[in-house]
Amino acid sequence: MRLSDLPLPDAAARRLSRLPFMAPPSPADTNRRVLITGGASGLGLALATAFLERGDRVMVADLAPAESRPESIPADARYLRLDVRSEDEWAAARDEIDEVWGGLDVLVNNAGIAQGGRIEMLTEEDWRLITDINLLGVARGCRTFVPMLKKQGRGRVVNTASLAGLVHPPTMSSYTAVKAAVVAISESLRWELEPFGVDVSVICPSFFRTNLASSLNSSDPAAAEFASKLITRAKLDADQIAAEVMLALDAGEFLILPDPDARKNYRAKRLLPAVYAKTMLDMGRKFAAATGKN
Repeated sequence: MRLSDLPLPDAAARRLSRLPFMAPPSPADTNRRVLITGGASGLGLALATAFLERGDRVMVADLAPAESRPESIPADARYLRLDVRSEDEWAAARDEIDEVWGGLDVLVNNAGIAQGGRIEMLTEEDWRLITDINLLGVARGCRTFVPMLKKQGRGRVVNTASLAGLVHPPTMSSYTAVKAAVVAISESLRWELEPFGVDVSVICPSFFRTNLASSLNSSDPAAAEFASKLITRAKLDADQIAAEVMLALDAGEFLILPDPDARKNYRAKRLLPAVYAKTMLDMGRKFAAATGKN
């Protein structure tokens, strides 16, 4: 009998499917102090709601001014204005959290934008914008709060990357580049912070239904339309992804692949490289044919 043939409860089968990335499960924590960037919509909002349902204290950060708190944010969450491109606003967020809570238990670097485009159509500004938000925004968050977590001797950094940080399809070079960098930062910090009692996780979902499509750049309309269709046609929504993320955090996982498509595609790249390469080549050829190879 193969291991995959064993009759397992759903939860056990789900955890087994994630090996070897998981650590032994630990009891779910509650009353944690949680900061989530980009938390007014999409996965950030779904995670904020999930943490609140666990009994945690949540500070949602997003771009709206403090006096114009987005209506989407749950009433029992705190809110602060934070542009992840601003060192000053990161410092202000740290000061406010220190004043209100006296520390932080979970930092979720979630803020980001979507971007698709053929390499010759992506502008210098496209590259600067996505790097400043999706990559340097994560680095700034870690630089700001890691000293606090190290001083406490406990805590967790959770960085939202993407399956695109592990699997690199055509017409997404800028997005895959920054998401791959977020995965790399997270792994490096995992080893760096473990001696201080600080854990690190990185979330790498495949496409799921979210408003992220609305932030797609228009430098390459054909590529943006292609990516938008993948997002809007996805089977899972942000709440479902967030529920899986919470289970993975309970289990102490580092690399969080919260949906079947993410796990399948990542394993295909690692274990079936010829099949993976054919799939990527087919995608590139189909896109070239659809756009007239221009």
